[in-house]
Amino acid sequence: MRYRFLGRTSLAVSELCLGAMTFGRETTEELSLRMLDRFAEAGGTFLDTSDAYSDGRSEEIVGRWLKGQDRADWVISTKVRWGPGGNREGLGRKHVMDAVDGSLRRLGTDHIDLYHVHGWDPAAPIDETVRTLDLLVASGKVRYLAVSNWAAWQIQKALGVADKRGWEPFAAVQPRYNLLDREFEWELGPQAAAEGLGVLPWSPLRGGWLTGRYTRGGASSVREGSRLAQAETQNWGERWANYDNDRTWQILDELAAVAEAAGRTQAQVALNWLLQRPTVTAPIIGARDLEQLEANLGATDWDLEPELAGRLTAVTGTDPLPYPYDVLAGSAHSATRG
Repeated sequence: MRYRFLGRTSLAVSELCLGAMTFGRETTEELSLRMLDRFAEAGGTFLDTSDAYSDGRSEEIVGRWLKGQDRADWVISTKVRWGPGGNREGLGRKHVMDAVDGSLRRLGTDHIDLYHVHGWDPAAPIDETVRTLDLLVASGKVRYLAVSNWAAWQIQKALGVADKRGWEPFAAVQPRYNLLDREFEWELGPQAAAEGLGVLPWSPLRGGWLTGRYTRGGASSVREGSRLAQAETQNWGERWANYDNDRTWQILDELAAVAEAAGRTQAQVALNWLLQRPTVTAPIIGARDLEQLEANLGATDWDLEPELAGRLTAVTGTDPLPYPYDVLAGSAHSATRG
């Protein structure tokens, strides 16, 4: 597996990040540990979890596995925001400081390499959140900071506060980004490029939509217990009604054709396309079992031919772009700087 630096930092990470959201939920601890072993065997060094995953069980499983590893070899990412309410959720100082100690305890480590704020908190003053995160870095409990599920203006405001006060800024952003969902490229992508943020896409296969598993009219074939079946009961974004449309099926038809031409699976092609996108550091792959993990690991150590990647880029683009992105796309100066 190849390695990349995270944004402008000197932090080297494997080009795939193993997401631990399924650990302790769909995936037993025993199987989770085997998946971690396989990821390590393949050269992976980057793990992503959250204190919200399985009420902390995901962090505990990762922590028990880490005890048998050389901690210096691993980049561990976890997150803070969600909770049962009151001072046990949000991005205020009390909760963030309590939460980081809880994550450190469950992970069995004295530091977190990459600490994400997991969502926007309208109740927490941005100065308080950014200052608290800076204190965590200064204390040594956290090495780098990141953000997930914020709008570009919210991230920019936090970066501005950090710059003005001399506090630690975000080093990376974790957005939803895949062949079916390219809105990241309208605001967050240009911002990441301008600010030197690493990009860690979540849901790179959109809950199985980009694996070749589903076909037109196939709602009844959704496997019980699968991610998509859960999406229906939990009202998650990837549920069938949100993607059962002509655009999706056109994209999936082209993905199947490109995968056949490349001699790869559809999932491997979808992940490899993402790996070649500007600013992307490492997609976060999730798996329920070793078979899924093995298939996803096949997305690395090769590059999709430019002509094939271009076909996917063309079929998944939004045309016309909504305002103001249509105007911005045509506003490049014709003159060049000498």
